[in-house]
Amino acid sequence: MGRGRVQLKRIENKINRQVTFSKRRAGLLKKAQEISVLCDAEVSLIVFSHKGKLFEYTSESCMEKVLERYERYSYAERQLIAPDSHVNAQPNWSMEYSRLKAKIELLERNQRHYLGEDLEPMSLKDLQNLEQQLETALKHIRSRKNQLMYESLNHLQRKEKEIQEENSMLTKQIKERENILRTQQTQCEQLNRNHDVPPPQPQPFQHPHPYMISHQTSHFLNMGGMYQGEDQTAMRRNNLDLTLEPIYNYLGCYAA
Repeated sequence: MGRGRVQLKRIENKINRQVTFSKRRAGLLKKAQEISVLCDAEVSLIVFSHKGKLFEYTSESCMEKVLERYERYSYAERQLIAPDSHVNAQPNWSMEYSRLKAKIELLERNQRHYLGEDLEPMSLKDLQNLEQQLETALKHIRSRKNQLMYESLNHLQRKEKEIQEENSMLTKQIKERENILRTQQTQCEQLNRNHDVPPPQPQPFQHPHPYMISHQTSHFLNMGGMYQGEDQTAMRRNNLDLTLEPIYNYLGCYAA
């Protein structure tokens, strides 16, 4: 006797319901992957548990691309089958809200995955896709970092060259200023030497020979004519004795 058909209804037991969900979810994901591989089809699967936890599978590298493609297709199809233009003009706010909400949830989920969180429901292929995305992002980050470092290095090198040129110019100006000051100082010293020439030194006083003094004195006395008589005669005799004495000494020196 064959197995009876299972009636599809909500499982009341909470534990049994969770076990069944886990088994059926794993089987559903497996079937989606098989269809994608065997039939070369683009398959995407989104499942939310009764607690709101998201489980998904996509044959593409990113679920967002699949959702965007689905939105474009759905919008084009609605445009074709719309009964009148008035209906087309009225936006479907309920659908727009659902679309934006799903997109926000998807972005939040991707953010958690990029942070290494909530990885348990992901399959091996999903983890490989996530790893590839992170490696690609890491390459872009490193490339941008290297570019900024290279630009910063070039800026520092240009700054260093400008500082060296400025330093060389200042050094040259300082040397020129020192040469000017040295030249001015030399000129000032030369002018000071020209103005400070000492006057001629006075010659030491040479006493005239006693004979000349006596002779001059006698001559002056004779010219005056003021002394007469014995006083004048005695003075002449005394002067003559004083005058002749050095002469005798002088002659005696030669005679010897």
